[in-house]
Amino acid sequence: MMEHHGLKHQPATTSNASSPITAYPQSGIIQYQRLKPFKAISFDLDDTLYDNQPIIANAVKQSFALLHRDYPASAQWTTKDWLQCKLAQQALHPELKHDTSAARYTMLREGLLQLGYNETQATQGAQAGLACFQHYRSDFKVAEDVIAILQTLKTRFTLVGITNGNVDASRIGLSQVLEFVLHPGYGVKMKPHSDMFTLACKQLAILPSELLHIGDHPHSDIVGAKMVGCQTVWLNPCQQNRDKKPSSLLPQITIMHLSKLLDFCH
Repeated sequence: MMEHHGLKHQPATTSNASSPITAYPQSGIIQYQRLKPFKAISFDLDDTLYDNQPIIANAVKQSFALLHRDYPASAQWTTKDWLQCKLAQQALHPELKHDTSAARYTMLREGLLQLGYNETQATQGAQAGLACFQHYRSDFKVAEDVIAILQTLKTRFTLVGITNGNVDASRIGLSQVLEFVLHPGYGVKMKPHSDMFTLACKQLAILPSELLHIGDHPHSDIVGAKMVGCQTVWLNPCQQNRDKKPSSLLPQITIMHLSKLLDFCH
């Protein structure tokens, strides 16, 4: 995990701090609680700074195309079969629930073994399948307008990433704007567990209340961060309302677009 240097610790307050609940739905901002001064901003990555679903879908497609070509028996299994294999391995090894790369490797290796390949073949196939997945999983660049927003925020705050995924931040253009990115695994649990939020605050040498976390998931991001004592902003485009039920723990602010951060982070 990367160390931080030259942190810019400057407090910020919301421009609407005089009222504890202020709604501006037409402007894409709903304020539930007043923001207190904060020194750093953490971002979820997947589905917060970019649309992750098509990226993952393509990575899965490409990795299984490789397996089907080099290990033809793998084509016998459906998506459901592979998922059942993954869940079975996670039940046997609960730590895999907090490491997406290890879970994928274990799923592929165990699946190939069950399909009749020997230990060497299964290991090599799982390694190749995971490498292919990881290549396509980070085979994109974060949009220029998103990078521009982050660069503007970086002039006043230290920015970091806290993600449950395994994207390579340097390949997608985020290393230029984020001081470090935390991933689960090796004993570090996924959000909403407190591990990464606590670790981020420790590396930044700040209190949890001095970290503002931005994320798209009402439970993993908002509940997780608030349980640690961080302040939160829920990025909630209207189309997400179907799939992501609001949490009982409200964020300080809900925004409809990432650019709305610039309206109150000044």
